[in-house]
Amino acid sequence: MITRTRLATGACALLAALAAGMAFPAGAVAGEPTGEDAPKVDLVLDASGSMRTRDIDGGTRMAAAKQAFNEVLDATPEEVQLGIRTLGADYPGDDRKTGCKDTAQLYPVGPLDRTEAKTAVATLSPTGWTPIGPALLKAADDLDGGDGSKRIVLISDGEDTCAPLDPCEVAREIAAKGIGLTIDTLGLVPNTKMRQQLSCIAEATGGTYTSVEHTDELTDKVNQLVDRAADPVVTPVATEGADACAKAPTLKSGLYTDREEFGQQRWYRVDVEPGQELRASVSVGADRAVNPSYGVLLRAVTVHGREIVRGEAAGNGRTDVLSTGLRYPKQESDEEDAPAEAVCLQVTNSFSVASGVKTTPGLPLELTVDVVDGPGDSDDVAAFGLGRGWWLLGLLVLVGFLAGLLWGWLSRWRFAIWRTN
Repeated sequence: MITRTRLATGACALLAALAAGMAFPAGAVAGEPTGEDAPKVDLVLDASGSMRTRDIDGGTRMAAAKQAFNEVLDATPEEVQLGIRTLGADYPGDDRKTGCKDTAQLYPVGPLDRTEAKTAVATLSPTGWTPIGPALLKAADDLDGGDGSKRIVLISDGEDTCAPLDPCEVAREIAAKGIGLTIDTLGLVPNTKMRQQLSCIAEATGGTYTSVEHTDELTDKVNQLVDRAADPVVTPVATEGADACAKAPTLKSGLYTDREEFGQQRWYRVDVEPGQELRASVSVGADRAVNPSYGVLLRAVTVHGREIVRGEAAGNGRTDVLSTGLRYPKQESDEEDAPAEAVCLQVTNSFSVASGVKTTPGLPLELTVDVVDGPGDSDDVAAFGLGRGWWLLGLLVLVGFLAGLLWGWLSRWRFAIWRTN
């Protein structure tokens, strides 16, 4: 089991993450922005009875939400298809079974008619329960179809009241479908329990959680999330790693997805020309309940099995996604037609589940590969993982040596004075 995280790994992961954000070369076929379908956003608003509370800028939480929604509707980009779903807006009674089904589509996801959407928002009145889990399931259906960006923005002032349908588990199920849907959550005047639940929902799908206590904060954050949906979509390409380097598929620069069984190894190959640098990162998601203490290892090895560099990360049950990365610069060659080097990438995880939890399908895996022109002095960068840190190491050794000489001289001088006196 992997039990520790190296400092060098953190730097590698950061560089790999930066590489993932760059535009890939024109010839790359994996992970290119599709741009085929319009981005979709479903705003899911908690309209339960607690939204009557007057603690946001002197008004009710519902009034703050309505004002924010009206401003967001005015600022929504033309290319974004936007919808609004409510939870707890219609049933005022005490029957829990009925209250936990109370979610409805206030405005369908599609081209935005601002006047019609604002009219629908104006009719809302705080009413009933807080069925977050059922609302998320329905919202995922609202966004079904198409390859464009899909985002749910959940605004709530309390935790779900309809357990045992845990909204965090619902979010994990949505993430496991691989439909590229992100859930962002905003907590109005949050408490600890609500913050934990909304954070878990967001983390399960790679979204964000934000606590909000003022109307302008709510407006700014929702606007930001809607605008983010309009950004170009990078679609991962499904691949299937092998159980050995010799059988591994050869990947180009791009973003890839795969499934990895518990404790399994997955192998991939990348060709690196002399003077190029390989940057790779991997993320493995725990889309179901797993035991605490786990790790992910990413290794780059030669076709003969010699390890070149590795990246590793360890977790303790406090996160649903574990990521690590590496970089390998290949030195320039004096030969004009020097062949490319086949580098094998090995992904290993040490997740485990308790009895009764399904082990199939495997855990979702996302692999980023980027092959770029290497640095001018690649042998220095790759030197034992220290790179230009050799300079600092040499300086520290020199300073330590001089400090030792000075301390020895002072000690001898003090001893001589003591004997004389």
